[in-house]
Amino acid sequence: MSYPTNEKNQAIPQSPAVSRQVKTRLPRYYRYLKELLDAGIYRISSGKLAKMMALTASQIRQDLNYFGCFGQQGYGYNVKYLFAQISEILGVNDKLTAVIIGVGNLGRAMAQSNIFLSRGINLVALFDKSPELIGKEISGRCIYDIDQLESYLAEHRVDVAVLTLTSTQAQAMAKRLESAGIRGIWNFTNVEIPKMKNVSVMNVYMGDSLMQLCFDIRQKALESDT
Repeated sequence: MSYPTNEKNQAIPQSPAVSRQVKTRLPRYYRYLKELLDAGIYRISSGKLAKMMALTASQIRQDLNYFGCFGQQGYGYNVKYLFAQISEILGVNDKLTAVIIGVGNLGRAMAQSNIFLSRGINLVALFDKSPELIGKEISGRCIYDIDQLESYLAEHRVDVAVLTLTSTQAQAMAKRLESAGIRGIWNFTNVEIPKMKNVSVMNVYMGDSLMQLCFDIRQKALESDT
């Protein structure tokens, strides 16, 4: 069976008009659509997709309408086509590169995972200040001396820096990276790096989601007691 590709409906580049909530949901669309493709499902209705994602069909249509018209009345969505368009919107096809700064437990775990490759990002190197780590490799990537950071960035195109170093070093490292031309910082230091003029910053607080879980558990316990 052949499926319509909606080739005339070009994805609209992301604009400032796109709400923060929509930006937050885009990676979820990417993840769920990939799961559908892996399962051999190439067509899905907005209703079924909404049920999978715990959203409403109208919410999905509103989200996607920011970027183009991807569905067809009475048909639903061509999963392969929609996945390709979401990938384009998210920059998965831009062949971005990344480095990890700080090779502690978290940095090491991230370097050994497929979190970058599965999202189209090439992890090219790691940096640390520990003499015991410098020169070693993790999953085929060399660990460089942090003092070599600027020279490495001058010789290699690197788009994203992942910060898994200590919190006391976060602000100074962010300034070094901005001066070196890094385009994005994924920050796991638990220190808020303020908005920067030429660098996109994503501050991640893993403990926040854990506290949200604790809150939900407490709320359910209170509800069951009433």
